[in-house]
Amino acid sequence: MENGFAGSQADAAPVALYVPPNPEPDENMQHSLFGEILDWMLAPLLLLWPMSIAITYLVAKSIANQPFDHALEDSVTVLAQQVKEVDGRVISRLPGSARDILRADDVDSVYFQITGPQAEHVDGDRDMPQPLSPDRYRTGRVHFRNDSMNGTPVRIAFSYVNLRPKSAPGDEPPAALVQVAETLDKRAQLANEIIKGVILPQFIILPIVLALVWFALARGLSPLAQLQERIRARRPDDLSPIDARQVPEEISPLVGSLNDMLGRLSQTIEMQKRFIADAAHQMKTPLAGMRMQSELALRQKHPDEIHRSLEQLATSSESATRLVNQLLALARAEHHPHAGTALAALDLNAVARDTVREWVQASMAARIDMGFEGAAAPVPIEGNAVMLRELLSNLIDNALRYTPARGSVTVRVRQDEEYAVLEVEDTGPGIAPGERGHVFERFYRVLGSTAQGSGLGLAIVREIAQQHDAEVDIFHNPHSSSARWPGSQFRITFPHHKEPA
Repeated sequence: MENGFAGSQADAAPVALYVPPNPEPDENMQHSLFGEILDWMLAPLLLLWPMSIAITYLVAKSIANQPFDHALEDSVTVLAQQVKEVDGRVISRLPGSARDILRADDVDSVYFQITGPQAEHVDGDRDMPQPLSPDRYRTGRVHFRNDSMNGTPVRIAFSYVNLRPKSAPGDEPPAALVQVAETLDKRAQLANEIIKGVILPQFIILPIVLALVWFALARGLSPLAQLQERIRARRPDDLSPIDARQVPEEISPLVGSLNDMLGRLSQTIEMQKRFIADAAHQMKTPLAGMRMQSELALRQKHPDEIHRSLEQLATSSESATRLVNQLLALARAEHHPHAGTALAALDLNAVARDTVREWVQASMAARIDMGFEGAAAPVPIEGNAVMLRELLSNLIDNALRYTPARGSVTVRVRQDEEYAVLEVEDTGPGIAPGERGHVFERFYRVLGSTAQGSGLGLAIVREIAQQHDAEVDIFHNPHSSSARWPGSQFRITFPHHKEPA
């Protein structure tokens, strides 16, 4: 049995206790507006209520002390009238019936004491405590203090009584001390009755107040629920503005911001619809050409004819590829202007030089002289290098397409104190002033132009320039001397990037 038991322990697998991690508060957790307002309204109320009870208790004690203090004051005044000095001795003429009346109390215990100028006992209770610092109390007035007798709290009224009138200014005649003390039971009972009369109604009123606060909040926030229902009841394609007259004044700014967002969303959707329609229309031509050339190649028998059809098919495919790439570039520029295009300090001179090098082979194939005139020093701007290369590539491509053979294309970078300038000049047919406002529209082609293109390059240029807070202007080439080929100059003006001090 021992071996079997030991074996069972040895074979038992260790048990791992799983301790769940402490949940961390989610900063993005949704909060209830109703709960927030209710908390801010009830928290002060629940904090002030105990303070109100404490203040009520102090006020009740003060109110309860007043009538009993008046009674003690009357008793001290009556006793003071019975104190006399006879043959140099202080005596009390208080009759026994008056003593009985003074001590007659069904609830509290009443004590009195009369002492002479030398604190000698004259009448009453011997063990009553004496006031501290008697010199600070005026004679002839009744004073009050809290003290204790035999461990029991008492309220004491006392007065110093002159035994004979002053004989001269500054003369202080001997004074006797008259004290009357009373325990605090009646005072506590009266204070408790006052507190009950004040606090008990609060226990009834407080739930009513909470219910009214709850109802008022629910009633006040009902316009939000109604607005929510009206928005939910809308059709998915309904982007019309929300009527701000049907909401409270405090919600009007929110509704205004929502209407602005709906307006921008509607504009974006319209742009997307127009973009898709234009893209589909423009894609028809190269796709139809590719289909026609492929069908023609299938019907051809002679190898030369088949080769010619395949060359046309490759050309149409290249045009379709460029159109698709430019459509994608324009879509990124228009609909995602900040996605992956963070602006940083860069040298426009270096970006332009590198981009021109990429187009040297294309210019040589077209027999066009391409030149670059860079600035003597770096030209700092804030921009995105990838997007700026796309901008300049579209300008160079546009210039090469419209410049005849043996013409020239020049890319120039210069700067002044406030701006950085990028210029692309060509010796093509130029752009008439009336056409310059339209060439940046998508798929727009200058009338009479025979150059092959998608009509998207300059639209991409405009979008990228806007992202960089740059201005685009078109002029005639000031360096062209041919009337037939006046050329064009595209000027992009960037804000100058100033290094932080």
